[in-house]
Amino acid sequence: MANPIQSLLRAPELKQKLLFTLGCLAVYRLGAHITVPGVDVIALRDLAAQIQGTLFGLYDMFVGGGLQRATIFALGIMPYISASIMFQLLAAVFPTIEKMQKEGEEGRKRLNQWTRYTTVGLCILQGYAYAIFLESASGAQAPIVPDAGWGFRLMTVLTLTTGGVFIMWLGEQITERGIGNGMSLLIFFGIVEGFPNAVARTFEALSVGTISAFKLTALLAVMIGVIAGTVAVTMAARKIPVQIPRKVVGRGRIREGQKSFIPLRINSAGVMPIIFAQSIIVVPGTIASFSNMTVLRTLSDLFQPGNTLYYLTYTVLIVFFTYFYTAIIFNPVDLAENLNKQGAFVPGVKPGARTAEYIDYVLTRITLPGSLFLAAIALVPFLIFAWFDIRLFFFGGTALLIVVGVALDTVQQMQQHLLLRHYEGFMKKGRVKYRGRQRYM
Repeated sequence: MANPIQSLLRAPELKQKLLFTLGCLAVYRLGAHITVPGVDVIALRDLAAQIQGTLFGLYDMFVGGGLQRATIFALGIMPYISASIMFQLLAAVFPTIEKMQKEGEEGRKRLNQWTRYTTVGLCILQGYAYAIFLESASGAQAPIVPDAGWGFRLMTVLTLTTGGVFIMWLGEQITERGIGNGMSLLIFFGIVEGFPNAVARTFEALSVGTISAFKLTALLAVMIGVIAGTVAVTMAARKIPVQIPRKVVGRGRIREGQKSFIPLRINSAGVMPIIFAQSIIVVPGTIASFSNMTVLRTLSDLFQPGNTLYYLTYTVLIVFFTYFYTAIIFNPVDLAENLNKQGAFVPGVKPGARTAEYIDYVLTRITLPGSLFLAAIALVPFLIFAWFDIRLFFFGGTALLIVVGVALDTVQQMQQHLLLRHYEGFMKKGRVKYRGRQRYM
């Protein structure tokens, strides 16, 4: 069987897309190491410890450490993703936005334009908040911003807003001219960038005796099992059979009946429930870090990893947001209406309202194991750290789901390019099954 790497390089169009994508990602990572003007780089080294366990720490994971380094790309792609999620949620409340989503290409262009304008506004607000945070923070011996004031704030807002808009444009270029999925790839490489450093620190701990070889082997075995389970559940779907009846088309032509299916993913909400749950559960710690009130610090201690209340609250939030986000992004009524317009039906179920009820019933049942899976993935890193007493390897549930999801989508897209050109598949064994639309945005 032909080497899949050689097949990639023999396809001129795919080769060009890959090189263009790698060039854009190289520019993105280069800008993620250029510090904002007016910041003391030496004093900045202590910022990582101050933001850990807060909303800033969660945000920093998605921007590849740019927040703790105060780079020109510190905001990352998150303002654009926040704006996209905002319009997704608002579509369930405002009929105007929902109508634009259903207007086809013209409606999507208008909605994308609104999303871009909202992204600029979010960049300005977040840039100003970050400038205030840098002015209030300080290193071990000196403040992070030596010359604080409106000059620094305006310069920081301008720099970060420009960086945020440039990253948004970069992601769109990867989607249009690269291998696709540009926004998700930017987050993917921001997360993956921390892996080599984590691996190096782990082997350094092994060499000095902090970690035993047996403990490290057991940890790797557990991690491989968790990753394999994540891939399996991410690709899992419940297939609802659909029958398309025989139909007369045009001048006496007959279209034969067809059998198809509707794939309902077990994890339809993707990684969003974990992100929402983390954003809420770190609020007490974030508030306590900027306050000296005893009540807030006590509340923050209760919602720290290791406490039963933290784990229970975290699990309940993930299950709740899984059902909430699935209800927002998936409408069984619209799906049933589309099937009815095409003359298709689910065998044994009446078209229309009965079909919508059946799809909603199936979706509700499969969402429960999906939500429990998300909760397990989110809690596994804490349990691993507790069992093995190892906190050196970067292994978070949110990062794991994003990396697995984006990797599977990227492989699927390259697989499609190769199959269109009659090459062997990118994967020698098996095929990447249908996963549905990515839900990071």
